[in-house]
Amino acid sequence: MVARRDSAVGEQIPTGGKKAAKATEEHVKKKATAKKPAAAVKKAAAKTVAPKRKTVAPKQAKPEVKPAKPVKPAKPPKDESRTALVRRARRINRELAEVYPYAHPELDFENPFQLVVATVLSAQTTDLRVNQTTPALFAKYPTPEDLAAANPEEVEEILRPTGFFRAKTKSVMGLSKALAENFGGEVPGRLEDLVKLPGVGRKTAFVVLGNAFGRPGITVDTHFQRLVRRWQWTDQTDPDKIEAAVGALFPKSEWTMLSHHVIFHGRRICHARKPACGACPIAPLCPAYGEGETDPEKAKKLLKYEKGGFPGQRLKPPQAYLDAGGKPAPPLGAG
Repeated sequence: MVARRDSAVGEQIPTGGKKAAKATEEHVKKKATAKKPAAAVKKAAAKTVAPKRKTVAPKQAKPEVKPAKPVKPAKPPKDESRTALVRRARRINRELAEVYPYAHPELDFENPFQLVVATVLSAQTTDLRVNQTTPALFAKYPTPEDLAAANPEEVEEILRPTGFFRAKTKSVMGLSKALAENFGGEVPGRLEDLVKLPGVGRKTAFVVLGNAFGRPGITVDTHFQRLVRRWQWTDQTDPDKIEAAVGALFPKSEWTMLSHHVIFHGRRICHARKPACGACPIAPLCPAYGEGETDPEKAKKLLKYEKGGFPGQRLKPPQAYLDAGGKPAPPLGAG
């Protein structure tokens, strides 16, 4: 019997007789069985349809909002010449004069006596607190003679809100006595005479000279000291040396208003702890830009007094201040 090999099932199949026919039948069955898995896979594959991908239109890209470019402060070189320093300092003062054309002393006063007393009382407290306190003091003791003859305990009680009220009572009563005995009850208009009065130093004397007598003077208070060092006008720390260094940068005729401009800016924008750098009009000229908040919106929230819509320090501010949006301070005990 001759056999042939079927490659589909890997067997030899006889080719003749009954056995051959039977073998052929079995072979056909095996062959069908062998091919069934492949056919089933093919059929299953035909039934499995790949899921259609949803065509999604690409989102339109939102326009990119670029943040405002930070101000690049003009950092003066270490070897800044004297001429360059003078120009930079005077330009800052000119810019501040445009921002604060209504700058003024922030102590309420009606005459030199009231101003010298208020200035002495302003030590270690705010002008606002002094302005809220002095109306009762001057109503009861309107002249140096009246204050000099007052009962110290009564004066202390009036001055209690200003802090250090015992020492301040001693000073204002002492200077009132000196005015009554040595100057005929009048405040002198000379620096050398003013600094002889109890509690009166150069700062107080220049406040009085500049604002009560129209004589130029630089008021080196805490705001002034802080700002002129931030601006690198001087690196001095002693008030008298700061006064001399800054005074040499400006004409004498500008000293009084320069003081007002700097102090106004220090109270409103260039604060001690958190300057509002992002809202500062002289930021491009400031070597210390970046010490405070540079974001414009956040910086606006730090503004004070008329810049931020809050009441000022004076109960009776000048009309120009009110026209600029400033509000009078409330009297003592109000609100």
